[in-house]
Parts: sequence; structure tokens; C-alpha cells
Amino acid sequence: MGEAGSFRAAMGSGSTSGVKRPAGDGFILQTGLAGLPAALTGGAVAIGNFDGVHRGHKVVLAAARAAADSAAGPAVALTFEPHPRSFFRPETPIPRLSPAAEKRVLIAEQGFDGMVELAFDAAMAAVTAEEFVADILAGQLKAKTVVVGWDFHFGKGRGGSPAFLLETAPRYGIEVRVIEPVGGSVPVSSSSIRSLLAEGRMAEANRQLDHVWFVLGAVVHGEKRGRDLGYPTANIELPLETPLAHGIYAVRVEVDGQIYGGVANFGRRPQFHDAAPPLLEPHLFDFSGDLYGKTIGVEFLGRLRGEERFANVEALIAQMDRDSAEARRLIADPASWGAQSLFG
Repeated sequence: MGEAGSFRAAMGSGSTSGVKRPAGDGFILQTGLAGLPAALTGGAVAIGNFDGVHRGHKVVLAAARAAADSAAGPAVALTFEPHPRSFFRPETPIPRLSPAAEKRVLIAEQGFDGMVELAFDAAMAAVTAEEFVADILAGQLKAKTVVVGWDFHFGKGRGGSPAFLLETAPRYGIEVRVIEPVGGSVPVSSSSIRSLLAEGRMAEANRQLDHVWFVLGAVVHGEKRGRDLGYPTANIELPLETPLAHGIYAVRVEVDGQIYGGVANFGRRPQFHDAAPPLLEPHLFDFSGDLYGKTIGVEFLGRLRGEERFANVEALIAQMDRDSAEARRLIADPASWGAQSLFG
């Protein structure tokens, strides 16, 4: 068991309305532009969806942080909820690497002063690229520097691009920095990481993220079968489109600032169900207590195997014992995780 003080402090940024200043640091979450605090204006703004806050995103964010330091102003991330693709294609919502709560934690971990989260709705979709620069970047945020990735597009009909920003923003007194692809001939991207997660290739996904992939969720009541099997679990309902292969994983779990190793099932539990909704069921090693209603973090170190249906419950328990032993081995070998943990 270990401690996760900075991660727990960053989790305080999970407010969804108004301004939130998490306990323990100065990060400000601003949802919408109404009442925008002066502390988030006049600095460097990194713009993007930042799904996953992967290695490429982190280069964008680091450039904005450096520009803010040079100008003695704030470093601010400007992002959108929901993901624009989910607005335009609601029938096929994008599998998120970092839903809103996780993204807020990840941005705070990059040393930013705050994040402005804009609702992506019909009104936002109708804002032209010129209006976005003039009204939002220059007018509201009073940005001195804007940093974007090489493939960033914005504004009505995706009319804004890095080239458009380079041409237009300086007329409003804004310097523009465009970050080239990261990762060589095959750039790191959110879509490539989703594909890796869908195949359960955790170490490779974690390397592209440059942190161990994690989820946050509230513990809900389940069927309590795990307790009967000697493996009580903390059940979390994840979005149906969560981009993770079903199976058994070695995990670490953050609870109230403490870290516990564990083993988790993500999937439909074929031993007991034919078509149940997917559920994340982490079992925490060396833990006793009531977790119902608590928001916990679960990070994924490696996939042990796929889901299976066993001949009987005794065979299932024997396999769970083997899974636990293998999970403990992976937990004790951080070099196998692919990246560093944000949990500590």
C-alpha cells in the first residue's frame, strides 16, 4: 500500500459547473466563459480535445507552460465537452480515453494554472474560426500565446487550422506555436491508443500515453458474488463505449489517497451471465472496508487473460488464485507497466 497525495489533490478538479479550485494546489477549473476569472487571462493557451493527454498532447501542454513562464502569465488549457465527434455523431459516441473527470486530473498534473472547459453544442458548432479567435482567444481569454498540435481544426465547418491561426491570430496580438507530430513515422494519436486498449496491449498503450492508463468511478452495489468466492470487488460502471478489451487485469487502486494492488475483471462475467452490461470489478489486495459511494481510481498495468466460462465455481476460484499471483508479480515490476504511474 502506498500514498497518492498529488493525484488525490488533482482529483479535486472534478467540478462540472462554475469555478473550482482543488484543495492543495492552485488549479482552477472553469466551465464556460461566463464569470471567467482574471487569473486565467493574459497568458498562454493550449487548445485541443486532449483525449488521453498522451505524449503528443504533453508536448503541446509543455510548450504552453513554457510560454506562460516566459511571459509571467497563466498556462491555461482550452478544451471541449463533450468531444465534438460525439456531438456530430451521437449515435456512435467516441470511445474516450479520458472522460471529463480524468482529463481534468491529467491537465492539472501537467502543472497548469487552470482549464477552461467549453460546452460543445449547436451554438459552439456555429462559431466561425474568425469569431473563435476574435471573441474567445483575444476577447475573453486575452491570450498572449496560443499553442496547438499540427492537426488541430476548429470553428464552423472545421474552417480553422494551424495555418489559419498563424495567419489570423497575430492580427489580434497573439503569438502562435504549432507542435509537429510526436512519435516518428507513426505519430502518437488518441485513435492508435484506443486500438491498443481494445486489444488489451496495456504496456504499449501506456508508453504512448506516457502514463499508466486509469479510470475514475463511483463504487456501486453489485451481486456480491465476489464476496462469496473469497474475492470481494469494488464495482464500477464505466461508459458502454469504454475502449478496453474485456478480460482480467493487474491493477492498482487509489482510495482516499492510499494505493492498493489488485486484480480486476472488466466485462460481462460469462460464468454467471450471457449478456450482462460490462462492469469493472477490481479486487483490492490487503484491504478491508466499505467503498460504496466512494470515487476511486483504477490504473491498468497489464492484461492477464480474456474472460472465460469455467466448468464449475471451484475451477473459477483456482484460476482467480492464479490470476492474483500473476497480478502481484506485475505490480511488483513497474518496468513492465510501460510508463510511470500518476498514482505515485
